[in-house]
Amino acid sequence: MHSADLIQNHTRTIWNLSWPQVLMMLFNFLIGFVDVWVAGQIDHRVQASLGIITQSLFLFLVIATAVAGGAVAAISQSLGAGKQLRAERYIGLCLAIAAVSGLVFLAVGLPLRDLLVRALQVPDDIVPLTRYVLQIFLYTLPPYYMMIMQNAVFRARRQVMIPLYTMILVTLVNTLGDLGFGLGLWGLPNLGVTGVVWSTFSSITLGAVFGLFVLRRDGTLRRKIFAPYCWVRRAFPYLFKVAMPAGFMQIVWHSGYLVLFAITASLPKDSVVALAGMAAGARVESLLFLPAFALNLTASILVGHLLGAGKPDEAKRMGLRILAIGLVSIGILSALLWPFLGDIAGFIAPMPKVQAEAENYLIYNVLAIPFTLTTMILAGALAGAGATVYNLIGMGLGTWLVRLPLAYFLGHILMGTATGVWISMLASQACQAAILFYIFTRKDWQRFAMSKTRNGTH
Repeated sequence: MHSADLIQNHTRTIWNLSWPQVLMMLFNFLIGFVDVWVAGQIDHRVQASLGIITQSLFLFLVIATAVAGGAVAAISQSLGAGKQLRAERYIGLCLAIAAVSGLVFLAVGLPLRDLLVRALQVPDDIVPLTRYVLQIFLYTLPPYYMMIMQNAVFRARRQVMIPLYTMILVTLVNTLGDLGFGLGLWGLPNLGVTGVVWSTFSSITLGAVFGLFVLRRDGTLRRKIFAPYCWVRRAFPYLFKVAMPAGFMQIVWHSGYLVLFAITASLPKDSVVALAGMAAGARVESLLFLPAFALNLTASILVGHLLGAGKPDEAKRMGLRILAIGLVSIGILSALLWPFLGDIAGFIAPMPKVQAEAENYLIYNVLAIPFTLTTMILAGALAGAGATVYNLIGMGLGTWLVRLPLAYFLGHILMGTATGVWISMLASQACQAAILFYIFTRKDWQRFAMSKTRNGTH
């Protein structure tokens, strides 16, 4: 579909790109949901440990996530400009970075795992369990890096069905493994937490293998896409310019979450219950984020293609259209789920005290949905333009100047409960949304896009 078609049929284009990605995010949600649910059936301490390490894992994925954002921007803009060879070479460069980075993070993370567990202020009674979970998740990093990058490549090329198929495969393997080896169903060995974490490793590895198979089969994965050094030297600066702020943003965002976990873990009372409630509530909350994430990815793709085609004004209008669609659709979904938050929390967290805390978490974070949605969609549009530095500014200010100081003050000093932490999350989301909306409507973020004639045209 050419840029003129994107403009004339924008509603259909948004829908065609978004619905597979909604389903993709649904299956991604089911992976974490099943992990947390099975962990809760085993023991609430397992649920707390899994929640902590799942969040810390994202910090290790920072390079993959950052380069994936740069890949979408560079590849989609190249395709929008009609530069097929440039797009293919960016694919090769990004895949090579993913392969090397995943192995490096594994090598660095293993000897430092005890230090990380201590830094997270993990309660003493779950330290050995948390250390074990972290070790197995570190083994997952190399295939996880490759799977993230492959899915970014497919999205940039508007081949959104392939990431959907990947996540279906990953979800199926992970779910069968969790239920079979985590709970001992169907006569399989009941391995408990060991079955849960190794199921995650196996499913992610199969997802990465499937992506490589598709790239090889469609002719993309071949020697030609790995460009000579002279091209990489010219093309890498743009990828670095996009990925570096995105990487710092991931560090700022996820390290902020780790600090938030530490603040929650060191609350004056019921810290383990608060952690388990946070893990359970976050999984339920992420259900509302499925269309939001899909629209974030769609905004990145379409804005990148339109800027590559030299249509900056239409790229801005496209971002605002997607935001309007998201606010209406997800606002309705949030309203429909509001009366059932307690029942939903009870399903994923059977322990009464954890259920109550999960519901408390959900109340404040569902109220923040309009702000969260604005942040996510506009961040996607800015990433498609390569303007990731603005996302860094918005996320950084909201997290470190609003969320964390307020969480400590309310949670440890004024209120002494987890409710203070949940209030800080609502306030920070409102701050981030306001900053990014101002930037998107008032600043010249389109200038960050590549031109048709530079950054590796050959």
